[in-house]
Amino acid sequence: MADRGLEGMALPLEVRARLAELELELSEGDITQKGYEKKRSKLIGAYLPQPPTANGAAVVRCRLQHSEGAPGRALHSGNIGVCDIRDAAVRERAASTAGNRPLFYFRFGVDQALPPERRAPVTPASSTRYHRRRSSGSRDERYRSDVHTEAVQAALAKHKERKMAVPMPSKRRSLVVQTSMDAYTPPDTSSGSEDEGSVQGDSQGTPTSSQGSINMEHWISQAIHGSTTSTTSSSSTQSGGSGAAHRLADVMAQTHIENHSAPPDVTTYTSEHPIQVERPQGSTTSRTAPKYGNAELMETGDGVPVSSRVSAKIQQLVNTLKRPKRPPLREFFVDDFEELLEVQQPDPNQPKPEGAQMLAMRGEQLGVVTNWPPSLEAALQRWGTISPKAPCLTTMDTNGKPLYILTYGKLWTRSMKVAYNILHKLGTKQEPMVRPGDRVALVFPNNDPAASMVAFYGCLLAEVVPVPIEVPLTRKDAGSQQIGFLLGSCGVTVALTSDACHKGLPKSPTGEIPQFKGWPKLLWFVTESKHLSKPPRDWFPHIKDANNDTAYIEYKTCKDGSVLGVTVTRIALLTHCQALTQACGYTEAETIVNVLDFKKDVGLWHGILTSVMNMMHVISIPYSLMKVNPLSWIQKVCQYKAKVACVKSRDMHWALVAHRDQRDINLSSLRMLIVADGANPWSISSCDAFLNVFQSKGLRQEVICPCASSPEALTVAIRRPTDDSNQPPGRGVLSMHGLTYGVIRVDSEEKLSVLTVQDVGLVMPGAIMCSVKPDGIPQLCRTDEIGELCVCAIATGTSYYGLSGMTKNTFEVFPVTSSGAPVSEYPFVRTGLLGFIGPGGLVFVVGKMDGLMVVSGRRHNADDIVATALAVEPMKFVYRGRIAVFSVTVLHDERIVIVAEQRPDSTEEDSFQWMSRVLQAIDSIHQVGVYCLALVPANTLPKTPLGGIHLSETKQLFLEGSLHPCNVLMCPHTCVTNLPKPRQKQPEIGPASVMVGNLVSGKRIAQASGRDLGQIEDNDQARKFLFLSEVLQWRAQTTPDHVLYTLLNCRGTIASSLTCVQLHKRAEKIAVMLMERGHLQDGDHVALVYPPGIDLIAAFYGCLYAGCVPITVRPPHPQNIATTLPTVKMIVEVSRSACLMTTQLICKLLRSREAAAAVDVRAWPPILDTDDLPKKRPAQIYKPSNPDTLAYLDFSVSTTGMLAGVKMSHAATSAFCRSIKLQCELYPSREVAICLDPYCGLGFVLWCLCSHEITAFSGLRLRH
Repeated sequence: MADRGLEGMALPLEVRARLAELELELSEGDITQKGYEKKRSKLIGAYLPQPPTANGAAVVRCRLQHSEGAPGRALHSGNIGVCDIRDAAVRERAASTAGNRPLFYFRFGVDQALPPERRAPVTPASSTRYHRRRSSGSRDERYRSDVHTEAVQAALAKHKERKMAVPMPSKRRSLVVQTSMDAYTPPDTSSGSEDEGSVQGDSQGTPTSSQGSINMEHWISQAIHGSTTSTTSSSSTQSGGSGAAHRLADVMAQTHIENHSAPPDVTTYTSEHPIQVERPQGSTTSRTAPKYGNAELMETGDGVPVSSRVSAKIQQLVNTLKRPKRPPLREFFVDDFEELLEVQQPDPNQPKPEGAQMLAMRGEQLGVVTNWPPSLEAALQRWGTISPKAPCLTTMDTNGKPLYILTYGKLWTRSMKVAYNILHKLGTKQEPMVRPGDRVALVFPNNDPAASMVAFYGCLLAEVVPVPIEVPLTRKDAGSQQIGFLLGSCGVTVALTSDACHKGLPKSPTGEIPQFKGWPKLLWFVTESKHLSKPPRDWFPHIKDANNDTAYIEYKTCKDGSVLGVTVTRIALLTHCQALTQACGYTEAETIVNVLDFKKDVGLWHGILTSVMNMMHVISIPYSLMKVNPLSWIQKVCQYKAKVACVKSRDMHWALVAHRDQRDINLSSLRMLIVADGANPWSISSCDAFLNVFQSKGLRQEVICPCASSPEALTVAIRRPTDDSNQPPGRGVLSMHGLTYGVIRVDSEEKLSVLTVQDVGLVMPGAIMCSVKPDGIPQLCRTDEIGELCVCAIATGTSYYGLSGMTKNTFEVFPVTSSGAPVSEYPFVRTGLLGFIGPGGLVFVVGKMDGLMVVSGRRHNADDIVATALAVEPMKFVYRGRIAVFSVTVLHDERIVIVAEQRPDSTEEDSFQWMSRVLQAIDSIHQVGVYCLALVPANTLPKTPLGGIHLSETKQLFLEGSLHPCNVLMCPHTCVTNLPKPRQKQPEIGPASVMVGNLVSGKRIAQASGRDLGQIEDNDQARKFLFLSEVLQWRAQTTPDHVLYTLLNCRGTIASSLTCVQLHKRAEKIAVMLMERGHLQDGDHVALVYPPGIDLIAAFYGCLYAGCVPITVRPPHPQNIATTLPTVKMIVEVSRSACLMTTQLICKLLRSREAAAAVDVRAWPPILDTDDLPKKRPAQIYKPSNPDTLAYLDFSVSTTGMLAGVKMSHAATSAFCRSIKLQCELYPSREVAICLDPYCGLGFVLWCLCSHEITAFSGLRLRH
C-alpha cells in the first residue's frame, strides 16, 4: 500500500519494519487512515530529499495476504502470515550482487506460479485447503488455526483445553536460532519452494515433496503416540551456479516433531547447547548450517537460510501477530466447562506397582508333524477320499435325538458342489458374480451346523472368503444394521443360506426378501444339494498350500455397538489348528461335544476347523435344545463316550440347576472340558460348583480346562489336560481395591472385596505373550501390574477389514521396555483382555477392555459389577440372570448404569428393597456409586442371537429414553462428585459487559440470584411472625375453620381432615404430655415414629409448642422388622433422642418378640403413646429466644445405607417456606397434592412445614 511510493527510496531496515507495522495496524483497524498518514510521513520525512542508493541494504517487504485474487499467492494449510519480497526481488538482486552480499529469500507458502515439477503435491486431504483463500474482512478468523493440517490436530488431541490465539504456520518453527541448534518442525505434505523471481526458473534448487517431507500418516501416528521422529530434508544442488540462490540450495533443513500442544514459538532465542534427541533407527543425521561471509545463516522451516538481521525484523511482526489486541467477541462467551469441573485429586495412599519389569513369555515350540496337511482343504480332501464313511458332524433336534449325520465323504463332495456352483452358476460366463477372493455371507440358523459347515468349506475350495453372520429374523433385529454395514464394507453381494432358513426369512407381499435396514442388496443362494448343479467330471478345485490369502472374516461387536470384520489368513488358520491340536492333544476319530456357536470363536475353531484337520467326530448341541434340556450336553457326553466337550460357564451353571441326582451320568470318558469363557474371572464359581457336584460322577479336577480367546488374537491361552491329579490349578485371591488401580495385591479370601481368579493355562505353542499398559505407549507392565495382553504369533488375525487405522492400533503393536527399546522386531496383536502372567508362565485374566469403566480414575469391570448384583439376595430376583452393566458419560466422567429384567411376580416393594441392597453391596465391595439402576419387565431387553442381552442396543435405548423401565432408582449424588465449581463474581468489568450489561464480567457469568424475600409481602400481617408456632396460633385465631390438611385413603376417599384450630389444640395437648409425662426440657430431642398422616403433623407442632426438637423417623415395616428396625434404632441413637413418641399400634410392635430379636427392648428411650392425650392446656407455649436456635433435625438414609442429619434453625425454616411459596406461586385458591414420604427432605417440608406456613400466608389447602 504505502511501499508503492517508496520503490526508489533506500530506507533503513528499522524504518521499513516500522512502516510494515503501521500498515498492519491500519489493515487491522487499530489506527485510522489519518493517523496512519501522519505517522508514515513523520517516518519518511527525513529521507525524502535523499536520492536512492544502488548498493544499499536489502529491502524487505512484509505484509499480510488479504486479497482474494492476488496471482500466485495461495495460502497453504496453516500458513497464515506470508513474508513476500517478490516486488523487490529483481531490484535487490542487482544490489546484492554488486555489494557481494548473499540474497535471502524466504516464503511461508506454496507458490502457484511454480511449474508442476517444483510445486508441492496436493494430497486429496488437503486439496480443498490448498485452493481456499482468506476473506479480507475476516479478522475473527485470522488468528485461528482452522486450516492447519491433520497432523497438528492429532498432536493436540490430548490438549484441547489449551486455546492459543496465535497463528500456527507449518513452516514457522524458528526464524532466529543458533547454528548449533537442532531446529525441528513437524513435517508437512508440501515443501516450501523459492519464488521464481529470485531463482529464475532453477528447477534443481528447490527440494521436492518426496525429498523434503515425510509421509503425513506416518507423522500423525508418531505424534499420537508421543514419539519423537527426526527426518532430514534434502535438496539437490546445481553445480556451476554463480548466484547466491544456487549456493543456498545445498543447505539441508532439519525437522523434528515435538509433542507440544502449543504452536511453534518463533520469537524466542534458544540456548547455545543443542537439544539431545533420541533418534529411532533409520534416521539420518543432518549437517550444521554453514556460514557465508560475515553473516551468520539461520534455517527456516523450509530449510532456506535467512539472515539474523532480517529475522530480527520479522520477529517484531510475529510478535504483533502473537498478541491480538481484540480477540473475537464470541471468545468472551466460551465457558471452559472442563476447567470449571472439580478435579479429582489422586489418592496419595493408592497402591502403585512395585515389581520389576516383566519379560515376554514364550510358548512351547510348535511341533512339526509329518502327517499334518499343507492346508485345511487338503485335510478335507484326504479324509473325504480315504475315510468317506467316517462321521464328521452329528446334529440334534429339539428332542435330543440325532437329526443328521454328516460324513467326511459327504462333506467333501457337497463342498465341491457348492464351490463349483458359486464360481460358475452365479452370473454369466463372461461376467460371473463371484470370483476368487470375493466375500460372500453365510447366513445359517444355529440349529443347522451341517449346512453351514458345507458352505464354509465350499467357499474355501472356491477360494472365496466366507463371512458367517447371524440370521436376520426381523428387519429391526438388535445390531442388524451394523451387520449390514460390515457386509457393505466387505463388498458382499451374495448370501449363502439353507432352504429352511430361506423360507423363514421375512418376505414382502410379493414373496421377495426385503432389503434389511443398512444391508446391501443381496442375492440369496440356497446351498442344498437338490438346488445345485453337479460339477463336471473334469472339474476339480485348485487346492494350494496355505498362504497369506484371506481365509474367512469373523465379525466382532465392539463396545459401542459397531461391528468389525477380523480377517484370518489361510496360513494363520492352518497354524491355529496345528497349535490347538498340539495344546489339546487331539487325535484321529475322537468325539467332541460342542455347545458353542459354530459360526465364530471357540465353537468355530474346535467344532468346524480343527476337528476336520484331525478327522474328529463333532456332536453339535443347538441352543434350542439347551433351553429345553440344560442337561443334554452331559447326556451326549455319556452316550457317545466323548473325550472333549466345549461349553461355557453358563452351560455348567444351568446343568447344575437342572441336575436331579440322575444315576446314569458318567463323565469318566472326558479328558478335557474346555470352558470357552474362562477369561471371565467369575467363571471359577461355576467350575468349582460343577466339580463338586459331578466329581462323584467320574469328573476329574484336571479335566476342567478354561481358555482365553479373542476375535483378534484367536486362542490366547488354554489350560493343558494333564494326567497328574495332584497338581492343583493355579488361582489367586486379589484385592478388588488394588485392581481398580491396575495393581496386583494378594488378599485373604475371607474378605468381601476380593476377586478370586483362576489361570487360563499357558501361552499357545509358537506364540509370544506380554502385558502392556492399556493407555498410551505400549510399554511393558511390571510383574505386579494389570495390563492388556498382547500376542505375537502366526496364528492370529491380521486386520480389521477395510479399516487400516484401527488395524494399525490393534494388529501392529510394538511393545517397548521402560527405556524405549522394542521387545521384538515382529508386531504384536492386542487381545482386548486385561490380565497378567503369573508364576510358572500361567496366564490370568481379570477382565476385558470392552467391559472396562474408568470412574474417577479407577478401573471397574462390568463383569465384576454383574457378579455382585447377581449375588444379592434374593438371588433369583433377576429373571434368568439377564442383567446389563454399562457406563454413560456425565460431566466428563463415566457413570455406572445397571439394567436388569425382574421376575414377573415381583412387587414394587420387593424391587426397591433389592435395588437398595444392590447399591449397598456395590458401594461396600467396589467402593463406587451407581448412577442409575433400572428394572424392566421380563423378556423386554434386546437379545443376541444366542439369547444373551445385546449390551450396546440396551445402552442406546437408555440414552434415547426408550427403555421403559417399571422401577428406577437413580443416585447421582453418590457418584457425581466433580460438580462445577461455584461461579465467582469478577471484581473488574470485562469488555463484554459493555454490550450485554453487568451480567457478564469477562468470559464467565458472574452470578445469579433470586428475588429478595425481604422486599415482598410488605402488607402481609404474617411477616411479623417469625416462628412456625406463632404462625399456627395466629391462623387458629383468624381462620379457625380453614381446612389445612385432607388425608385420602387408597380408594381416593377422604380419610380425615384437619383445620387450623384442630391442629392448634392437638399440638397443645401433645406439649402438655411431653412436659408432664416425659419430663422434657427445652431443647430435648424427640423421635417421632409415625406412619404418614395427621398424627405425625400434630406431634411435630406439639414438640415446637413444648420447646423440643422433633426428628421424624420412618416406622419399621411389620413384615420385615429384622432389617428395618435397626435403622430406626440407629437414627434414635445418633440423634440422641430423649423420648420416642408414636401410636399405640407401633408401640406394641416395638415391644413384640420379633422386634426384641432385632433390638433389645431396654435399649429404647422412654416411649410415649399419643393415642390417649391429656385434656389440659399448657400454661405457656414456648417461644424461641433466638431465631438461630434449632427447630428440627432432618435425618435421611441414603441408598447405600449412609445416615446423614441436617440441622435446621427457625430462621432457615421460615425462609425456606416463604421461598417455596413465592417460587411455586401458591395462591389461596390452590390445592396441592403431595405423594411423598413425610420423613426427610422435600417431602417432610411440604407435609409438615410449607403446608402450614403457606396456608398461614395464602390460605392454601393441601391434600395428602
